[in-house]
Amino acid sequence: MKSMTTLKLIQIPTKFLFFTGKGGVGKTSLSTAVALNLADSGKSVLLVSTDPASNLDEMLNVELKNTAVQVPHVPRLFVLNIDPTNAAESYRLRVLEQMPIEATFEERSKVREELSGACTTEIAAFDEFSDLLAEDSLQYDHIIFDTAPTGHTLRLLSLPKAWTGFLKDNDRGASCLGPHSGLKMQEARFQAALNTLSDSKKTTVVLVARPDKGSISEAAKTSIELSSLGLTNQRLVINAVFHASDKNDLVARSIETIGQQALDEMPAVLRDLPRDEILLRTFDTVGLEALRSLLHANSSPSQITNSEFPHVDTEGLGRLVDELAKSEHGLIMVMGKGGVGKTTVAAAIALGLVKRGKKVHLNTTDPAAHLEMTLKGEVTGLKVGRIDPVEETKKYVAKIMDHKGKNLNQAEKDLLLEDLKSPCTEEVAVFHAFSRVVSEAQNSFVVLDTAPTGHSLLLMDATGAYHRQVVQEFKGKKVTTPLMRLQDPQYTQIILVTLPETTPVSQAAELQADLRRAQIEPYAWVINKSLISANTKDPLLLGRLEGENRQIKRIENGLSKRLFAVPWLIRPPIGIEELSKLV
Repeated sequence: MKSMTTLKLIQIPTKFLFFTGKGGVGKTSLSTAVALNLADSGKSVLLVSTDPASNLDEMLNVELKNTAVQVPHVPRLFVLNIDPTNAAESYRLRVLEQMPIEATFEERSKVREELSGACTTEIAAFDEFSDLLAEDSLQYDHIIFDTAPTGHTLRLLSLPKAWTGFLKDNDRGASCLGPHSGLKMQEARFQAALNTLSDSKKTTVVLVARPDKGSISEAAKTSIELSSLGLTNQRLVINAVFHASDKNDLVARSIETIGQQALDEMPAVLRDLPRDEILLRTFDTVGLEALRSLLHANSSPSQITNSEFPHVDTEGLGRLVDELAKSEHGLIMVMGKGGVGKTTVAAAIALGLVKRGKKVHLNTTDPAAHLEMTLKGEVTGLKVGRIDPVEETKKYVAKIMDHKGKNLNQAEKDLLLEDLKSPCTEEVAVFHAFSRVVSEAQNSFVVLDTAPTGHSLLLMDATGAYHRQVVQEFKGKKVTTPLMRLQDPQYTQIILVTLPETTPVSQAAELQADLRRAQIEPYAWVINKSLISANTKDPLLLGRLEGENRQIKRIENGLSKRLFAVPWLIRPPIGIEELSKLV
């Protein structure tokens, strides 16, 4: 079946296409729709997910593996998931194979332990990713990458430059990656990947955004950062553009106005890029039929009326804050997929606690932190902070040099500083900062706006690894690790935020399962941007209510005992006054 589309992006596509952007903008839907369109047109296509929280399996009804799998009913389309856990194990085995045959069991065990951190997982994932970029095989006409949310992706794409520079200047060890030889063997592969990424004839970066200031601002920053890495062949896709059918419908008119204003104020760096726009659809992009329809210019809105849906009895954020405020202190972690509104919910909860007489520290672990942009002001009793990877790494290096380098001579200090230039140092520094923030909740409220799901899970992995190390080291003694605090329901409340759509709800459910495996039980779910109670009469928005109602029932029927809702608001919840109205 051939699919017709007016999307300029795929008229003359390069071999490699990267889809990146803020979480929740529709990268997976668009990259999959483009892959499907190219396969329908006769091209052989490999669709690769580099997102630890990918939902490609649900969208295409195919089991994701770390080897290419054909999509049912689409003979020319194959999918591959770069699974961080499998990639890390493969990497460990390759490093161990490089060790001398006479290496003892203890030496091999030490190397395996060194290779157990999140940094190893990250570099191992890139190792597999770079294979796909470096190969000259004609097996596929196009390889399309559906990437993790922006901060994670920028980290991934900057690895070749970071590691080739580190290898060039360091002929000693890289402690969190085992022996130097284990990393050195990847150098040619990394350089080849960097060359491919920088070749505009081979690689196109597709920046995906929605018509809102947050995602457009992030796309602009990403464009600049990618250009600095040499990825200059960029295109822009604005997803979910909405045009109101009834200009008298306040909700519809508000959505259209906000979107148009964001597009009108687009930064110059994006204005200069080739651009496509995709209209908002009534349907969830799950299944081949929906994905094929996504890129079509014509989309007939549903004729459903809002009277067909009963009012869903969900509580507001004010009730949630009332419950949380019964304690005198505690850690409140707001988690979820990128783009679902974690920052808005975290900021509103923090303000609600302050208004109930509590002292609160609102912090974020998100590389693309937007707390200041959301709050737009200061409040007595509210301290706002950010775990900045660059700043935390500087402080960590200074601390290590002051402690370990105190009695070293200059040559030894130079060697120690060289080792600390490893990108792995950032992982350790961020974890230490996270641990400090967690411990603050012993005396006050700490509300933590976390990074998108995949990035947060890597941080949780580091927390688990540290817990195991401490328990082993202090066997038989009473210790309290950050993981133990996260597992304590009297100390920590996890709030999962989602949108009332199939994919965000499924990903929140997967995150909940991951947390439960770590013996951490979420406290409540929050549905953001609910249209059901907005009283809209716009045909397209009404068409989306059926799917929303289905997802709310799905959550209520087994996923969470506590469900709170934030309605879609005519005024965006930006600034202290608007955020305070939520609680």
